[in-house]
Amino acid sequence: MDSNEIRRRFLEFFKKRGHAIIPSSSLVPENDPSVLFTTAGMQPLIPYLLGEKHPTGKRLVNIQKCVRTVDIDEVGDNTHLTFFEMMGNWSLGDYFKKDAIEWSYELLTSKEKGFELNPQRLYVTCFEGDENAPRDEDSAKIWKEIFEKNNITGERIYFMPAEKNWWSPGDNGPCGPDSEMFYDLTGTLLTGLDKEEFIKADSEQKIVEIWNDVFMEYQKKDGRVVGKLKQQNVDTGAGLERLAMVMQGKDNIFDTDLFVPIMTHLDSSFPGGEMRLKRVVADHIRTAVFMLVDGVLPAKQDRGSILRGLIRKAIKNFYILGARDPYGLISIVPIITNIYKGFYSFENKEHEIIVALLGEINLFESSRAEQDKILEKFEKYLKGQGRSPLEAQIGIPGQRYNVSNPFISGMEAYEMYATFGISIEDIKYLAKKLHYVLDNESFDEEIKKGKKKHQQLSRAGAEQKFKGGLMDHSPQSIKYHTATHLLHKALREVLGNHVFQKGSNITPERLRFDFSFERKMTDEEKKKVEDLVNKKIKEALPVTYEDIPLKEAQKRGAVGLFEEKYGDKVRVYKIGPSNSSGQAFSLEFCGGPHVKNTSELGTFKISKEEAVAQGIRRIKAVLE
Repeated sequence: MDSNEIRRRFLEFFKKRGHAIIPSSSLVPENDPSVLFTTAGMQPLIPYLLGEKHPTGKRLVNIQKCVRTVDIDEVGDNTHLTFFEMMGNWSLGDYFKKDAIEWSYELLTSKEKGFELNPQRLYVTCFEGDENAPRDEDSAKIWKEIFEKNNITGERIYFMPAEKNWWSPGDNGPCGPDSEMFYDLTGTLLTGLDKEEFIKADSEQKIVEIWNDVFMEYQKKDGRVVGKLKQQNVDTGAGLERLAMVMQGKDNIFDTDLFVPIMTHLDSSFPGGEMRLKRVVADHIRTAVFMLVDGVLPAKQDRGSILRGLIRKAIKNFYILGARDPYGLISIVPIITNIYKGFYSFENKEHEIIVALLGEINLFESSRAEQDKILEKFEKYLKGQGRSPLEAQIGIPGQRYNVSNPFISGMEAYEMYATFGISIEDIKYLAKKLHYVLDNESFDEEIKKGKKKHQQLSRAGAEQKFKGGLMDHSPQSIKYHTATHLLHKALREVLGNHVFQKGSNITPERLRFDFSFERKMTDEEKKKVEDLVNKKIKEALPVTYEDIPLKEAQKRGAVGLFEEKYGDKVRVYKIGPSNSSGQAFSLEFCGGPHVKNTSELGTFKISKEEAVAQGIRRIKAVLE
């Protein structure tokens, strides 16, 4: 079953059970600074999980584009990716555990309209309980009844701790226990496993997680569960790539129809090249393509820096594989757009993607001075350790290399990585370029040993930097969220209607607003924007919303962000009564919380205006 058929069956199954199909949101979260990218299917729906009414109802289903980089060092194994598609269905205060679990089993195993998986190869986990919530006996009971009814014998249900079976978007927001479904890839584990055997099989990737039912009924604030939500919600997620791997009888995601054309191209270009390097190149360029389509541009900070890092890592691995130059990466772009043309639209985007990638490749190739410094540091360290490169004896048949200790152990490579800040890819790239022999296997082992600590530090830093915003829901954050609507409209009034929002980061202390504009704003323009926002605040304009059909919203001139797709019914926020031309001051698609009147905001003041990427400017502002 190919990926398009998997998507179709998933959406159709839940549509017939009363779910409205909603489109994927952008990879760039709308007014959600808790993360740089959309990392889960539930993320764009947080306001509705917290109790707001969704325009299309209480039952939803979609396939959401996601990016996660927290496990980036695992990319290249059998199951990890940076970009992936998450298939999910939601109940917003409607059905709960029984329906969610029974439908999950039905879709996975049904022979007529489901995925026809062998039920004898299924295993599940449930939450074992802790100080935040009790042991999830209800889910385990439902699964036990399903297994008994279908003659599935042996130990199949395992209680796991919160680190495995509790889902939360971060330190703030809706959360709850989950029940995860695993599938035996080997077809040999049919009689059940005890818990230790299950954990071992999971670690060896003999079984893989293919679906997750999250039962969101709790709320977390500042890292602690503080109580229950207004409603019980269901949030499920099934990774398309992993499900395709299972459905297509493969043992890794790179052998599925979503990757085969890319991998075939790389295999023909680099026969015999290291498979993991090819997989990383395929993954990173694919992720870059989807980021660029959603308006992210390479830059020094935030999302742009993640994109730039992915592209540069792909370039370095391309060199390590044996490429003479990195421009061959461009040939992968049309392969990727062709794979997804049946589900995502890349119309008029392929040229933009190629131009952006060429710009980054040119920048990488032109940064010789920076590369020379790294090269010098690398050589100086190695020579200080008595290491010399390989010197080939040309023209002497059968003559071996004349070697003067060119071997770099994994420990030595890790010391350079940890001490001098030379990246993993740089070390492998430079070793190959200077003809040193690097023990890649032991180096990778050393990296894994230090990985957990680095991940914890990275997560802590990200949570500190991006804490706040819609996840916060504090009165001051809500004020700043409303102020972004006034700022967006004021920028379009002063600079022109070609200006659109490209990102937002809100904390209780300030707002940060990214928008499309080619040059630095003048002081006069900034003053006009500031004055217009304050004028609308003083006018005490009401802030209201309507859930209306998409075509009606477009007819009224509502502004949509990030070139997103929208469902047939949308929520539109209006600031101000209709003026003489019949238009409100601000009319935007939005799902977040707002104040009821602009008079609540205070005085708006722009503190800084700067560039963040080519064609993207950033305003920082405060309410006094």
